[in-house]
Amino acid sequence: MTLLAKKNTLRLLTILGLLFLNQSITAQSAQKKEKIIEDAVEAKTAFIEKDGLLKPLFENAFAYVIFPNIGKGGIGVGAAAGNGAVYKHVTLIGMAKVKQVTVGLQLGGQAYREVIFFENEEEFNRFKENRFEFSAQASAVAVTEGASANVKYKNGVMIFTQQKGGLMYEASIGGQKFKFTSL
Repeated sequence: MTLLAKKNTLRLLTILGLLFLNQSITAQSAQKKEKIIEDAVEAKTAFIEKDGLLKPLFENAFAYVIFPNIGKGGIGVGAAAGNGAVYKHVTLIGMAKVKQVTVGLQLGGQAYREVIFFENEEEFNRFKENRFEFSAQASAVAVTEGASANVKYKNGVMIFTQQKGGLMYEASIGGQKFKFTSL
């Protein structure tokens, strides 16, 4: 076999290897996305079971994003992250990521769910264009039975959280950043 033939064979094997690796990564990514969507459906059910008054919000919101699993931890400085599913009216249109950094008195870890309702197209477009973030002043309502009864949209947005597990002592400030990817 000539040197040129060996080089061409090596190139071909490298290309085939990269194609195989890409297909494997794509398959894992598709499985992860399906799991997030399944978890979002379960989270929606859990939100409604805890507070039945949320059902009309899911049905009537211009759009919403559900983060079924956000993990948070910290010792002095904290961080949180999670993935979610994005719906316009009731149709799945994309995926989202949330990241949060907090500073202050905090110790421990926890897992929680979060749903963000968008009242109008303007705020939802800001979210889709990755220009949407919450400052330290944003407030979320912890979901308990009847908690949503008197909650109103603030600047076109309404946020609810639901504790899943863990224990965290916290008196901190921080903000959340989001990244939207369409399907």
